[in-house]
Amino acid sequence: MKLLTTVSSAALALASVAAAQDLPGSFEGVTIEAKLIGGQQYEPLYARIAEWEEATGATVDVISKKNHFELDREIKSDIAIGQLDWCVGSNHSSFAPQYPGIYVDLRDYLPEEALSDFVPGNIESATLNDRLVMLPRAQFDVSALYYQKSLYEDEDNKTAFEEEYGYPLAVPDTWDQVADQAKFFADAPNFYGTQYAGKEEAIAGRFYEILVANGGEFLNEDGEPAFNSEAGVEALNWFVDLYQAEAVPAGVPNYLWDDLGQGFASGTVALNLDWPGWAGFFNDPDSSKVAGDVGVAPPPKGSAGVRSGWSGFHGFSVTEDCANPEAAASLVWFLTNADSQKLESAAGPLPSRQSVWDHVIAEAEGDAYRTDVLETFQVAAEGAFPVPQTPAWIEITNVLYPELQAAILGDATPQEALDTAAEEATYVLEDAGEL
Repeated sequence: MKLLTTVSSAALALASVAAAQDLPGSFEGVTIEAKLIGGQQYEPLYARIAEWEEATGATVDVISKKNHFELDREIKSDIAIGQLDWCVGSNHSSFAPQYPGIYVDLRDYLPEEALSDFVPGNIESATLNDRLVMLPRAQFDVSALYYQKSLYEDEDNKTAFEEEYGYPLAVPDTWDQVADQAKFFADAPNFYGTQYAGKEEAIAGRFYEILVANGGEFLNEDGEPAFNSEAGVEALNWFVDLYQAEAVPAGVPNYLWDDLGQGFASGTVALNLDWPGWAGFFNDPDSSKVAGDVGVAPPPKGSAGVRSGWSGFHGFSVTEDCANPEAAASLVWFLTNADSQKLESAAGPLPSRQSVWDHVIAEAEGDAYRTDVLETFQVAAEGAFPVPQTPAWIEITNVLYPELQAAILGDATPQEALDTAAEEATYVLEDAGEL
């Protein structure tokens, strides 16, 4: 993918009559239907929709609000039946390559100066087939390790851990250390050492990044599935081992991101690899029992000495069939503008606008926790890597995750599970014309 080097003729025409300072515009009487990702951490941003409605005279009708996996299935159903006349949809860099053709090129509806503040790498990743299909929000995602600091400060814990494992208790820097400490801290069913999301792309993505950290590859240089390797078996064994040791909750095969966030905030989990958007929630006494006791560390390294770093970002898109694309593009701009990103970044997410990075760093001065969060996630971002750049990524994860679950539950060995998944993933790629 590459950035557009020229502005389309349509964008030039619009730019001649509208500039960034004219946004959000006037759209009296227009109704914009939207399908948005749901979740507690997104609601403060959505509260700003009322401001856009007041400023423009338009109305937003949120016709669907679901987690991204359910939203993805709904959008694919809409494509199948040709029902894409809703206007604004949540999007994500991992999902976007599946359906670039259903969304407008936002450069046709927004002046270049409205886009110039975005981090260039985010705009590049949001550009598919020379079309800017979404605007990134303040949700650049790469994970870090949250932990309960008091557990590591307890002298009895230090003595008992070193006696059992032969090395000093300290915040883990490797996945092997995470496993050791998760087992040490676990006291099921009252307390768990760690947790993980166990279905959908969520577990496939976690498996992917541990695979890479162990020196493996998901697809080889010919685009063929290669995750059923020694590094892949090692990665899957990490999940299996912790589940069998009862170091993670029994329900993890059904967990998604909100379950992990609520779990760590409940005070019943020692270590939690999670996204920056939860940083504020975890340290807020109104929402979290571990507030004031939260530490954050870079993501662990695998056996190859590589840090985990699966990354991506959220955004908003406008459908080609939208009856009012100018109004829809204005809404997308509004939900990703500097004020919106300042609002979201206050809770921990990493902004995708350069000016907001300056704001966030300034705001963190004197706040030890926020400073620690920013510094840690900057380390995490340095080694971040996206999912394989194939439109079939989500379909591959849909055949992979049931096999990962089978191994975790003891219905297949890790090698059997990965061999089956690799065979099914090959069929997916062949059907997609990629092999």
